Amino acid sequence: MTTIATAPETALLAPGSWHVDPAHSSVEFQVKHLMIATVKGRFTDFTGTLEALEDGTLRATGTIQAASIDTHEPKRDEHLRSADFFEADAYPEITFASTEIVPAAKGDFRVLGDLTIRGITKPVELTGGIEGSGRDPWGNDRVALQVRGTINRSDWGLTWNQALEAGGVLVGDKVKLELELSTVKPAASAAA
Repeated sequence: MTTIATAPETALLAPGSWHVDPAHSSVEFQVKHLMIATVKGRFTDFTGTLEALEDGTLRATGTIQAASIDTHEPKRDEHLRSADFFEADAYPEITFASTEIVPAAKGDFRVLGDLTIRGITKPVELTGGIEGSGRDPWGNDRVALQVRGTINRSDWGLTWNQALEAGGVLVGDKVKLELELSTVKPAASAAA
């Protein structure tokens, strides 16, 4: 069961299903290259849902299509889809399911959950925050969320690397995750 204590920020989340609007959201990451530069990438095909229950309980789930990886370099993207990294043909989906969401400092939330990559499921801890809320021109309620975290890719079997002549490795192990999510709760008339 995922729980969340009552806090002013949760008042923005009316009970119901809040769906990620992919046209106004992003799922991005950063990793070190050659131990000095930062390479940024994103996934372009993803879904997500935040369930807000009457008792304040929150549950978050998400699915990313591994083949949708985009680092602005087609050859690198093909390598990332291969068995050296995501093995997207055999493991097409990366999934997340929260196990607990609780208030943290300064209005943020600790988001604990299970992340599955390449068929390997490991616990992760992320930090989330509500950026704002409003109603769109079509009568749908919206809440914007920001989620951040860092994982070690080797924990999910993403261990491919290449040693550098001067020392170090080609690809860093730590991966920074950055999600900007616009969630929408359809108007009651639209849901009926």
